[in-house]
Amino acid sequence: MSAAPVEAGSLLVATPALVDPNFAHTVVLVLDHDDEGSLGVVLNRPSPVPVSEVLPGWDEVLTGPDVLFQGGPVATDSALAVAGLRLVAGVGQDEEPVGFRRLFGHTGIVDLDTPAEILTPALSRMRVFAGYAGWGSGQLEEEVEEGSWYVLPSEPADLFADAPERLWARVLRRQPGELAWVSTAPLDPTMN
Repeated sequence: MSAAPVEAGSLLVATPALVDPNFAHTVVLVLDHDDEGSLGVVLNRPSPVPVSEVLPGWDEVLTGPDVLFQGGPVATDSALAVAGLRLVAGVGQDEEPVGFRRLFGHTGIVDLDTPAEILTPALSRMRVFAGYAGWGSGQLEEEVEEGSWYVLPSEPADLFADAPERLWARVLRRQPGELAWVSTAPLDPTMN
């Protein structure tokens, strides 16, 4: 039922069959996918921890809620920031500022060791994730094949959704056909 190939920028939306507590009802933005494996961040699990407590100076560019997001079960003691470049008329659209690595479109990874005052003027918005989701070579394809994930195209607003906790249902609801019905599935499928 996958409508899109797995690639940087696509979404992995957990199917109701995926009951692993790390990923139940999650939406994962794929940041990197190649023959060696895949890496992404969970977009819909904000934590109660303000980013300002952990990474002071990055507050200006954060897109609310201004908290760390639980990016996945791997390396939860490290932070990974995903941001969008500010589009300015007359400035080269292909240029990358120091401390930014483009992944797809105008979205990329921020090097949080770069001084915030150098990089924030170039960024339109940003989210910070504690940890990430990772898959070894072929592992994600197997999980998609067995029915754990829907692979769907992302929309620009998905990464910076105002109500991230409702993103799973919102992404599914906008899909055509039967997939939109899945958005009404309860967290516990036995309660249906």
